[in-house]
Amino acid sequence: MISLTSPVETRAHRWPAGLKLGALCVVSTALFLAGGIAANGIALAAVLALYAAPGPAFLRAGLRSLRVVLPFVVLLLGWHVLTGDLRQGVLITLRMVTLVALANLVTMTTPLQDLVALIHRLTAPLRRLGLRTGALEIAIPLVVRFTPVLVQRAETLAEAWRARSRRRPGWHLVLPLTLQAMDDADHVGEALRARGGALAPWEQE
Repeated sequence: MISLTSPVETRAHRWPAGLKLGALCVVSTALFLAGGIAANGIALAAVLALYAAPGPAFLRAGLRSLRVVLPFVVLLLGWHVLTGDLRQGVLITLRMVTLVALANLVTMTTPLQDLVALIHRLTAPLRRLGLRTGALEIAIPLVVRFTPVLVQRAETLAEAWRARSRRRPGWHLVLPLTLQAMDDADHVGEALRARGGALAPWEQE
């Protein structure tokens, strides 16, 4: 989720990151307090309207980002059908999809540097206590950079497996993918140490 980006610039890109994250917390709490299917359905429709406002390109990107929740939707609805409580399953599903869509919307419209700067401000009390927060702040861009790389590595390994076997790739790829991730992490660690350690840019001044 944190690595999502927007294909177009919207007005929300210029809003403060703290304001958007605070609004996300308030709306999330309100959704849990709203116990009706109608209220949660209206909330989901409102979120989809926010996705559609910047144009079709942004809407398509937003809908693609929600594909990750489809397996959970199927599992939730299937389980509640078996237990005879479909209403509760629909309510939970609506709430889950709405919350994920809202979180995706915030990350898609918030530049990475704004998120890092927000973490820097929020961890100011820890620095007053003498704790170094550079490692925490730099972890965000590292996760963002590593996620697409790991996905690409997994796809490459899967293609190599399919070229050598008729069986579908599965758990056999876990070990080589883990070793590649550890090797990449080792190279990144060496690069950070060569540049003064895991410090945020403002801590290196």
